[in-house]
Amino acid sequence: MRCGSKCFLVEMEVLGEKRTQPVIARTPAEARKKIRLQYDAEVQVLSVREEKNKSR
Repeated sequence: MRCGSKCFLVEMEVLGEKRTQPVIARTPAEARKKIRLQYDAEVQVLSVREEKNKSR
């Protein structure tokens, strides 16, 4: 992990199927970028939310 990184839950639609995937990134924009690089052009990012830590 890099300094300042957080876990984001990215809700996306890939080939007509909705998925939620955790992504470690510094900002929501960086999380979107990582998803687009991984899935290419067939993905539509619906929302990016910061995952709240349950252990705290």
